[in-house]
Amino acid sequence: MADDSGDRAAADGASRSVFVTGFPGFLGSELVARLLDRYPPDVAIRCLVQPKYRDLAEERAAELTEGSPDRIELSEGDITESDLGLGGDYDALAADAVEVYHLAAVYDLGVARDVGMAVNVEGTRNVLDFAERAPELRRFQYVSTCYVSGRHDGVFTHRDLDVGQSFNNHYEETKFLAEVEVQRRMDEGLPATVYRPAIAVGDSETGATQKYDGPYNVLRLLDRQPTVRAGVGVVPVFGDPRDYEVNVVPRDFVVDAIDRLSRRDDSAGEVYQLCDPNPPTVAGMVRAFGDALGVRVFRVPMPGGATLARRALESTPGLASALGVQPAVLDYFVHPTSYTCQNAVRDLRGTGVSCPPFEEYADRLVRFYRDHPDVSADAMV
Repeated sequence: MADDSGDRAAADGASRSVFVTGFPGFLGSELVARLLDRYPPDVAIRCLVQPKYRDLAEERAAELTEGSPDRIELSEGDITESDLGLGGDYDALAADAVEVYHLAAVYDLGVARDVGMAVNVEGTRNVLDFAERAPELRRFQYVSTCYVSGRHDGVFTHRDLDVGQSFNNHYEETKFLAEVEVQRRMDEGLPATVYRPAIAVGDSETGATQKYDGPYNVLRLLDRQPTVRAGVGVVPVFGDPRDYEVNVVPRDFVVDAIDRLSRRDDSAGEVYQLCDPNPPTVAGMVRAFGDALGVRVFRVPMPGGATLARRALESTPGLASALGVQPAVLDYFVHPTSYTCQNAVRDLRGTGVSCPPFEEYADRLVRFYRDHPDVSADAMV
């Protein structure tokens, strides 16, 4: 399988471009860095950017391109609009796009359904329509999530999608509906690849992240306990924490995997679950964070389960904020689903890209968290 996507894009001397949504977001910024390395200078990397993030996008683009600012072209727009907010530039931008990377979405477990439908579902349909207008399109690269599984009780593979599952929240539901639309277009002939990351956390080398959500709730909860300074902390648990997995993956693994897999000619039509093949249990994750914090963590069983605890957080003003815990995250500490990634492991073999064990980089997540208290838990919407 030849890895020549960049060379092929400019082989005939015609103008070519790569169209990206989700810049300057958490994964999008790092992916654009990989695309700059992959493609020759005459292939434009065109990023659709919401006007309110224009300044941040210009700052990130300048950091990534250094002396070649023209490598990244920013177009203001909005995926919730049928023409992506591009107006008269729509057809021209589609005309020479050889790849479309669609990462833009609301990554927020507490998202309202109308917002999730507008951004995650209708937005994806609009980007799919744009891709289908591109006469030179070679691939539509779509970032979904493992949690299209909802609360499927058992193993969820890359071949699964609609298994009659219920959903923890509107984020899961709307990402599921979006992927249903992507796979429908694939069945109709659209050359596409789907990537389903598990819960993305910071970089495995530096710990860097753009927001503190998901597992970071455990860090916030511990960090706000006065007893932590004495080396002792308490974490409430629901059921047996040894029975539930928390599948987390570092940002660099997700981006490196997408970069490598998207280069393959034979990855068209594939769905890849970018997850940890050996994830920690809830107990293992809490223990790893405790070790990294230098804290002995006591797990305290909570009567009534995660549902009752979530309702208490939602109904008691200020409680969730005081504890540093997002109510919606509690469901993932009793998540009944486990994930497989056989085809991703197979196609990444020999590339040097694999998911590191959580225990190997938990201390780096903690170090970054303590060094950067100003990072928020807010999603880019």
